[in-house]
Amino acid sequence: MPEPSAPSAPAPAQPRVPEAVHRRRWAVLGVLMLSLLIVVLDNSILNVAVKTISSPAPTGLGATQSELEWAINSYTLVFAGLLFASGLLGDRLGRKRSLLFGLTVFGLGSALAAFSGSPGELVAYRAVMGLGAAFVMPATLAVLMNVFERDEQPKAIGIWAGSVGLAIAVGPITGGVLLEHFWWGSIFLVNVPVVLLALGLMAWLVPESKDPAPGRIDLVGVGLSVLGLVLLVYGIIRGGERASFTEAGVLVPVLAGLAVLTAFVLYEKRTDHPALDVSYFRKPVFSAAVAAIALVFFALMGVTFFSAFYLQSVRGYSALDSGLLLLPLALAQMVFAPRARLAVERFGARAVCATGMTAVALGLGAFALFDADTPVWMMALVFLVQGAGMAHIMPPVTVAIMQTLPREKAGSGSAINNTFRQVGGALGVAVLGSVLSSVYRGEIEGHLGALPPAVRTTAGESLEATLAVAEKLGARDLVAPAHQAFLDAMHVTAYASAAIAAVGAVVVAAFLPGRTRPATVPPRPTAPEPREPAEATHG
Repeated sequence: MPEPSAPSAPAPAQPRVPEAVHRRRWAVLGVLMLSLLIVVLDNSILNVAVKTISSPAPTGLGATQSELEWAINSYTLVFAGLLFASGLLGDRLGRKRSLLFGLTVFGLGSALAAFSGSPGELVAYRAVMGLGAAFVMPATLAVLMNVFERDEQPKAIGIWAGSVGLAIAVGPITGGVLLEHFWWGSIFLVNVPVVLLALGLMAWLVPESKDPAPGRIDLVGVGLSVLGLVLLVYGIIRGGERASFTEAGVLVPVLAGLAVLTAFVLYEKRTDHPALDVSYFRKPVFSAAVAAIALVFFALMGVTFFSAFYLQSVRGYSALDSGLLLLPLALAQMVFAPRARLAVERFGARAVCATGMTAVALGLGAFALFDADTPVWMMALVFLVQGAGMAHIMPPVTVAIMQTLPREKAGSGSAINNTFRQVGGALGVAVLGSVLSSVYRGEIEGHLGALPPAVRTTAGESLEATLAVAEKLGARDLVAPAHQAFLDAMHVTAYASAAIAAVGAVVVAAFLPGRTRPATVPPRPTAPEPREPAEATHG
């Protein structure tokens, strides 16, 4: 277990990471990346499978647009609601224990989801997977902060973030291959062997670490955080599902969630053993970093949701082809994320992140230029720009968040990072999804007059619904108007998402630090240091 240094003392003469752990730090990072990959890969696989799952049995489950959104969002709801609490528990009980528990639950949920007999069962088992993922995601970054010295943390975080790019590439391609040769449930069942491998490597290589002096647990604060986040995210999801944020069923949970979170902040400011030290948000760099994460995922997640329908339903690509088209985005992240620290050292976090957010905004705005005949090379170029932009945002802002907090609070810091990302992503799917749905309904409504009155409402819900009704009734003249209505809706949504990303660029340009001189870090001794008795528990 790493020993905390006194905050007022000068740079320590000895490294803070035990030598036995330091020697295997890169192997540990590999295990953490595998654990992160499986959690991220699951969502990227599901994105290419939504069309298949919406097909009638036996091909799929016959899921409606609303059920598809809940298959994605039940995972997000549980994940986002429990992230902060799970990070806090990891700091107290041990991050390795948190990882082992989370992966086990995630693997069990994956196996159950694979054999779901109805959309309702799939939604429930996806929630189980979200529970497991909530314990995995913050623990990976917390362990990283405790096995790397401060000077190597930016490089390690860049590689950690790059593994997200690997998951983005592996997920859709793997999903496409599986969907072409097996039934839809194989996209979840494939998680199980990867989870078993990760569990074995984790038990062997990953050291245990936790807060050496956690103090009393803040049960009230933890309870308020879970309740507030669940209510807020649920209201956001309902708003996207209903394509309206003014209904009582949407407003009540959103306002209740905001009220509970406000009570959480006020309580944390007054208690002598807070679960979250809210004073960190008074630091402009910290607040700007978490805002940047939320804004970029708000913009990107909304676009990711509808891009699958654009590629498969409008362009006619298979699930595998759609996955291959995302390769430029994934490769850009894999290549640039580990090297983002070099750009930060030369130009400063402010310039690098503002440029990255601008690139993401331009990439998202380019969707407004896409139509049914856009060349493949142009789409690949846009995905490449988006990936490069994200690769120069996520590592620097993650470093800014994690290095603001003490090492012993790494789990809580990682949870804050991921909570804002998940809430931002849920908002993106809900808000941008409702924009897409509203514009689409307005565009297609005038073309549904020839349909029987009983099916007009259903046919106007979404592109997939319109195409399904057209095929069932033989109304082929509806296909072209449906495609055009979707493209018009996608263009409006693209402009909205680009504007959100542009706001993010302004935020980071205003508050992130410019170029700073790197701190001098004492070198590690060349000879191995003797292990202390307390270190015998590592591994």
